[in-house]
Amino acid sequence: MRHSQLRAFHYVAHLGGFSRAAEFLLLTQPAISEQVRKLEQDHDILLFHRERKRVRLTSEGEQLFQFTKQYFELEQQMDEYLSSKSSVVDGELRIIADSAHHITFVLGKFRQRYPNISVVLRTGNTEEILGDLRAYNAEIGIVGSLSPGKDMEALNLGSTAITAFASRDVLLASKKSLTIEELSNYPLVFRESGSKTRQKLEDEAKKQGITLMPAIIAEGREAVREVVASGAGIGFVSLAEFVRDDRFTPIKLQDANIQMSETMVHLTQRRDVRVIRAFMDFARKTLAEKENPAAS
Repeated sequence: MRHSQLRAFHYVAHLGGFSRAAEFLLLTQPAISEQVRKLEQDHDILLFHRERKRVRLTSEGEQLFQFTKQYFELEQQMDEYLSSKSSVVDGELRIIADSAHHITFVLGKFRQRYPNISVVLRTGNTEEILGDLRAYNAEIGIVGSLSPGKDMEALNLGSTAITAFASRDVLLASKKSLTIEELSNYPLVFRESGSKTRQKLEDEAKKQGITLMPAIIAEGREAVREVVASGAGIGFVSLAEFVRDDRFTPIKLQDANIQMSETMVHLTQRRDVRVIRAFMDFARKTLAEKENPAAS
């Protein structure tokens, strides 16, 4: 097994094709194909399903790809270590958050401090976020949990209560609060399975012996907002994420104080990746200044 074979395999898997990998590595497609074929032949294993112009990883290929992600990241860390006298930090930082709101306090200032780091931000629920971090598909996650797992390092961003909200045009717009039992009589708009907000609400209802059944399940927080805005039901969000909007009215949960924690996390074994270390250090400093402005 040679480094060049692993490198060819990794970039075919990463970029989704032999021609793309060849273009990225400045090699010919036959050269890339031969490296991968030799790797498969030497170890009597099939790494890709080849379907006309498309390739798809086999289960063995998926497992090897997890290893090569770590292998080539370690190679990058060694390169960064050898050039660590340079003060310039560059590269790509992929952030996946349960809500972009929780990252705005640091993102703008971070980009000013590190203009050579490009940031890719997308959203997902807690389950998806932790899965992507463990698969090396993101560097930083913002999740609704204080205990994301022993393999994660975490920075507590604080917590706020979960509130219900509804369209101002519906009949209950004049109501300022509802009990969990009263909620069960209304159409409810829930996030998809894997949402921490949904899980906490359902757990609280279960403790009270009540079953909350969603009338509509919407993928993502923005989808929930638009469904609620249409008057189709009541949605739920943490107060920190409740954006003031003339279309909505907040409704306090009368007999439940369900707190939604937010935590910034990354894989512990990736703590020495320079973009991760730079972002976490900057976030800690920014959060401390935000909580104690007199000390900054």
